[in-house]
Amino acid sequence: MTTTSDDTKPNLKPTKIWKCKNAECKAWVRDEFAATEQQCPICKGPMHRSMRHLPPVQNKVKPQPRKPKNEF
Repeated sequence: MTTTSDDTKPNLKPTKIWKCKNAECKAWVRDEFAATEQQCPICKGPMHRSMRHLPPVQNKVKPQPRKPKNEF
């Protein structure tokens, strides 16, 4: 009997992506990282929305330096 633990399974979530319409091109990009113009970064062809089960990405936000109170 084989047991699986949660540590061995990747934590996949349905994720919105943009996928190249060109059948020969395999390019895709997560919606959150896509440019405003939906053009394939590799072949420059059109892209369409799709979904994939991907591991979540942790977006690290750089802390903004605080302005001194006298600059408000």
